[in-house]
Amino acid sequence: MTDKPKNWVFSDPRLQDLKQDYEAYTAEDFKVWKILYERQMPNLPKAASQAYLDGVEIVKFTADRIANFEELNKILKETTGWAVQVVPGLIDDDLFFGLLNNRRFPSSTWLRKMEQLDYLEEPDMFHDAFAHMPMLTNQPYVDFLEKLSGIALKHIDDPWAIQLLSRIYWFTIEFGLIRENGELRIYGAGILSSKGETKFSLSDEPAHYPYDVKRIMNQVYWKNKFQDKYFVIESYEQLYNSIPEIEAVLEEMLTKETRS
Repeated sequence: MTDKPKNWVFSDPRLQDLKQDYEAYTAEDFKVWKILYERQMPNLPKAASQAYLDGVEIVKFTADRIANFEELNKILKETTGWAVQVVPGLIDDDLFFGLLNNRRFPSSTWLRKMEQLDYLEEPDMFHDAFAHMPMLTNQPYVDFLEKLSGIALKHIDDPWAIQLLSRIYWFTIEFGLIRENGELRIYGAGILSSKGETKFSLSDEPAHYPYDVKRIMNQVYWKNKFQDKYFVIESYEQLYNSIPEIEAVLEEMLTKETRS
């Protein structure tokens, strides 16, 4: 994809022109958001990264009001230059990375139903908004996200390369931990939206390893249960500064014959 202009994704016919229809949210939708918000937020002041807690304040999320993307985009534009791009759900890898590379975070607008409070096969808006969007106010974090997606686009036709990069994404953006003032804190969205994994990830049960690009790229992950290991960064600058190493390790692993 190196021959394509950076903004190619916005003219791709697969990218639908969707908007958040805020007036269409039902009383049940607001109730679901409130229940999930009030169930998780009290756990986070002593568990989440300060960047996330600051981000919640910046984006002005509350229990009584579903996230409003129009308002959110104005805030993000002024803080890091990012925005939310509405998508119907899971999208193709090249569209996903293409949006991130253009500082657009893909998000659905549908919310789970009351009977789905504890488990969903596909991330809904609560996960996308509550867990991801406060972190979009942190500049080194979003710079990492943009650069990582740029690497992915260079290798988008190689499923093995995308698998290796997905491991980096998984153990940072979705399930990453950070050490702040000597204590473990959460910045990964997959943990931040899960009451159970919030407690588990910071406990003594799983293993905690220093952030290590090569080790992460050789580490498979689970989608249907808590991780048994987490990787810990020391700062978001460390995450961003690891981009050249990610490229180097990726190239090294792509030359190997073993693909597992």
